[in-house]
Amino acid sequence: MTAYLIRRLGQALVVMAVMATIVFFGLYTVGNPVDLLINPEDDLAAQEAAMARLGLDKPIHVQFGYFLSGLVQGDLGTSFVHNRPALDLILSRLPATLELAFLAMILAVLLGVPLGMMAGLRPNAPSSRVIMAASVVGFSTPNFWQGLMLIMLFAVFWGVLPAGGRGDTVDVFGIPVSFLTWDGLSHLILPALNLAIYKMSLVIRLARAGTAEVALQDYVKYARARGLSPTRVVGVHVLKNILIPVVTVLGLETGNVIAFAVVTETVFAWPGIGKLLIDSIGLLDRPVVVAYLMLTVFLFVMINFAVDVAYSLLDPRVRVKGGGK
Repeated sequence: MTAYLIRRLGQALVVMAVMATIVFFGLYTVGNPVDLLINPEDDLAAQEAAMARLGLDKPIHVQFGYFLSGLVQGDLGTSFVHNRPALDLILSRLPATLELAFLAMILAVLLGVPLGMMAGLRPNAPSSRVIMAASVVGFSTPNFWQGLMLIMLFAVFWGVLPAGGRGDTVDVFGIPVSFLTWDGLSHLILPALNLAIYKMSLVIRLARAGTAEVALQDYVKYARARGLSPTRVVGVHVLKNILIPVVTVLGLETGNVIAFAVVTETVFAWPGIGKLLIDSIGLLDRPVVVAYLMLTVFLFVMINFAVDVAYSLLDPRVRVKGGGK
């Protein structure tokens, strides 16, 4: 097991190094932020002074060296627009996005797994057909359209939930959270549901396919022949064996939800990192965009590492095949 973890950590460091290079050169060779940050009527001397202040007057390889040096120390630069450390800006918005993403994934799992197992155990039942049809709709409709429909139904027509914003928050260890207040929770429900719909559809299809396959295995038939209750057969023998693909996919999808909640945050005016990213791209605020992308890469790498560990615990053959002990 130790060798397996060390190998995975080494792979994670290589991925981080490669992505740091791609992100830097992909952003710092495009456009000139000075054109957007100073008065167009300023003379050439003012433009050169602004470039020197931002460190853009140096050759690209020198800027890359400074970037790597700062990256090792946890410094991803200072925002051109806000004049604050870029990482601080991202981290100040991150709790809102994490709260939204994790509630969305919880909803996707709590609703998707039971519905998928129901459809897999009784594939020809009318209820199963309805479940699978609903999952197709969840896959097919655009995320922004789902959000607008949720706002129209719950906020405009019925008036039971707010249409946007984050609502009241309380600090937990210095981090503002919404779900501990009723106003904050009411603001959180619609955007979380909007994010969860696609993931829920994915979980339903994974759980259905896994359940249909596992239900035909000999150990499930043997458990039933021994007289075990249907609840125990399904809750232990079936559920445990469909979790491996579900855990693997959900680990990757959690990273996607965190990194790409931009549309949902825009539709519901949720003050997360998505809105900050859009504004920073428009202003060519390179340090903020780089900090966002590097943090996203780090989250993906860490989530994949956690998934690998969980996968190896659920199925020890994984680390045996990899040479781990």
